[in-house]
Amino acid sequence: MLKLIDSLPLPMLVIVSLTLGLAPFVPEPHLLEKLRMLAQGTLSRPIDILDLLLHGTPWMLLILRLVRMGLGKRAG
Repeated sequence: MLKLIDSLPLPMLVIVSLTLGLAPFVPEPHLLEKLRMLAQGTLSRPIDILDLLLHGTPWMLLILRLVRMGLGKRAG
């Protein structure tokens, strides 16, 4: 699984995170809305949970990739 994350091109992850991860841009990104709902404890509908997963996945992959790159530089 980590080899798959390491093989993902960083520019692609950045583009996908900024587009799909933040869509729709107006009135506010879905990811921010769903994270706010999660913090308030109102994230209960299945469609909202799916939205959080779909819009949050690119960001999680980007973060994992950056962490893996950082750990690789320290070890090497």
